[in-house]
Amino acid sequence: MIRHIVLLIFRNFKRFKSVFFINLVGLSTGLTCVLLIYLWVSDELQMDQFHVNGDRLYRIMEHRVKADGIWTSPATSGPLAEEMTAQYPEIEYSLSETWIGSQTLSVGEKVLKSPGLYASKKFFNMFSYGLLYGDPNQVLAEKNSVVISESLSKKFFESPEQSIGKTIRVDQQSDLIVSGVFKDVGFNSSDRFDFVGTWEFILEKRTWLQSNGNTSCITAIMLKPGVNVTAFEKKISDHVKRRTNGEVTHRTMFLKKYNEYYLYGQYENGVLVGGRITYVKLFSIIAVFILVIACINFMNLSTAKASRRIKEVGIKKAIGANRKALILQYLGESLFMSFASLVIAILLTDLILPLFNEITGKSLELSFNLNLTLAALLGLSITGIMAGSYPALYLSSFSPATVLKGRFTTSFGELWARKGLVVFQFALSVTFIVCVIVVYKQIEYLQSKGLGYDRENVISLPREGSAWTNLDTFLNELKSIPGVVSASSHGHTMSGHNSGTSGVFWDGKDPQDKTEFEVVRVNYGTIEMLGIEMAEGRAYSKSFFPDTARVIFSEAAIKFMGLKNPIGKTVSIWGQQHEIIGISKDFNYESLHEGFKPVFLRLEPENTRMILAKLERGKEQSAIAEIKKVYEKFAPGFVFEYQFLDENYQSQYVAEQRVATLSKYFAGLAILISCLGLFGLAAFTAERRLKEIGIRKVLGSSEFGIIYLLSSEFTKIVLVANVFALPAAYVLSAWWLEGFAFRIGIHWWFFLVSGLSALVIAWLTVGTQAFRAARVSPTKCLRDE
Repeated sequence: MIRHIVLLIFRNFKRFKSVFFINLVGLSTGLTCVLLIYLWVSDELQMDQFHVNGDRLYRIMEHRVKADGIWTSPATSGPLAEEMTAQYPEIEYSLSETWIGSQTLSVGEKVLKSPGLYASKKFFNMFSYGLLYGDPNQVLAEKNSVVISESLSKKFFESPEQSIGKTIRVDQQSDLIVSGVFKDVGFNSSDRFDFVGTWEFILEKRTWLQSNGNTSCITAIMLKPGVNVTAFEKKISDHVKRRTNGEVTHRTMFLKKYNEYYLYGQYENGVLVGGRITYVKLFSIIAVFILVIACINFMNLSTAKASRRIKEVGIKKAIGANRKALILQYLGESLFMSFASLVIAILLTDLILPLFNEITGKSLELSFNLNLTLAALLGLSITGIMAGSYPALYLSSFSPATVLKGRFTTSFGELWARKGLVVFQFALSVTFIVCVIVVYKQIEYLQSKGLGYDRENVISLPREGSAWTNLDTFLNELKSIPGVVSASSHGHTMSGHNSGTSGVFWDGKDPQDKTEFEVVRVNYGTIEMLGIEMAEGRAYSKSFFPDTARVIFSEAAIKFMGLKNPIGKTVSIWGQQHEIIGISKDFNYESLHEGFKPVFLRLEPENTRMILAKLERGKEQSAIAEIKKVYEKFAPGFVFEYQFLDENYQSQYVAEQRVATLSKYFAGLAILISCLGLFGLAAFTAERRLKEIGIRKVLGSSEFGIIYLLSSEFTKIVLVANVFALPAAYVLSAWWLEGFAFRIGIHWWFFLVSGLSALVIAWLTVGTQAFRAARVSPTKCLRDE
């Protein structure tokens, strides 16, 4: 029986070659999309899931009440970890952790920059970063210890074994002893670093981390087994209030699963609203829709060709075949088709994966582990059953007597089911087109919108070496370089929240208000170089020395403070009196997901940690080469690295740019698959109406009339699809744009272009078949079989 079914499958595929090819291309394309999205989604869901004690690891986070709502912060004060271990017996381990970014490391003549962090002693007890050498309890026990990655040990010492006990110099200032080596941090970790230093070491360098008022650290805890998390979270919620004897009431602590923060890290007004999980869900839905579109092709083409298989069904039933056997035969065809498509999809996925990795910024691999194998088999079964169930049930339902008497006619319900499926296909395709347009226009808007400062042709490099003690000399040498328009320094990346304080007080301030102001530390000339315009007053100037006891607020800050005629008024910042000398026009230092925040610019040349240089257009490369020479003169033994400010800005929209690119490709594939189905249906329609076409041509109908006749039905289908798709696309686009404080409007032409595009694509697809049919000779059309 099985041999008989397999033989029939091959005979039918051979008989209907065009249908077989269209189905194969459609299903394999759809399954390729599903496989790629599965690999991406699986990688996202596995992020930070490798920690052995992951079910007991938590971040301490804070909800902070402000005048305009609640701000949720992942940062806490440095001493918090020690306090909590001492006060709460439910905690097994706790640690403080701070990121330094890339630091210059050197061993003899070997110098490189590597990202690292500094953490408390129990770091490797809590997190499963895989120590190759060293005891988790001891590797961070000494203040000058450092644990390095396997790759870093090979770069400096040729092997992990030879690195233990060796010395690494950090920033050409301090010597650290290698006490352990850990496996390179995998791509399934949201934290990427090459070394871990001790908390005691960084506290000595940055004493302000010991302040309870400073919140620039990450605090993580590992609870003891069996602890009631809900009860413990309630217990610690008012810890800050109790620690400050009731003085600080606007900060509430809560727990966040450490391995959930990557996917669920976005809060609005104190409420979790998602994070990267939004994109995981979005692409999972897209994968399902693309597979459904491919399966619809199979169902439509199978039912469309039913008229050429009804005699086969009638004869089989007449000689004793029951409906169950026929259903198995037709399901066997669809399962075989799914299997063949899956094989091709696997080959395509392997071929496309390098490009897909480049787009997504990942390092995905097509390795058939248990999960992927089970997912592939499940996908195969679902696709085969979903694509073949309707044709199997439909074909097996024919009455043998009716079929063999030649009285079979296509039912009204069948026609509407088939048209409904095509409508659904094109509705999804039109929705994709609209959403792609909206995403691209928003990204284009983000890249071109003025931020209130000039980021073009401005490079930023770290202040290192003797640039800390001879800043003015260093800047003067930079200014003398041909191609350098101006040079200054500042203490802000201009690409996100860097430093904030609620320690600003003015006459009339609500004592309960704890709104944070962003602190931007600047040097003389920074404001002018960045093109930050002054709405009132003046910028900092050496002509008014000293300006360090004066301050400049942004328009948003003055509006929030409610000050009238603010120039010349005095405010208190960290207990010191500052005269307001200027009001800058609003500028956006964060991504355009956020609105304008209260900001003040404070003159602190000694605390500016980044050097800025504005370059003349067309002379960038020569100017950078000369800047490197000056840099190496002032910071020998350091690695020269720079970044353009506009690159910093663009990095905030990496997720959106990847979504835009992937959406474009997936939308194109959805349209391609839909058109394949439409092409096949048009071919069958033309074939079924061949005699009608011959009669019409004999009676004088033109070729254009025949083309119009065959195309009009599909035109109506696509128009109906637009009616359903455009409102859905509007809702989806509006929902996505709500995540941006600054966003484009949803214009009518987005929908017109999308609808017309789908219509033109359908006309071209159907038109090719209609044109072929219209040019067939009437004698061939009317010739008896």
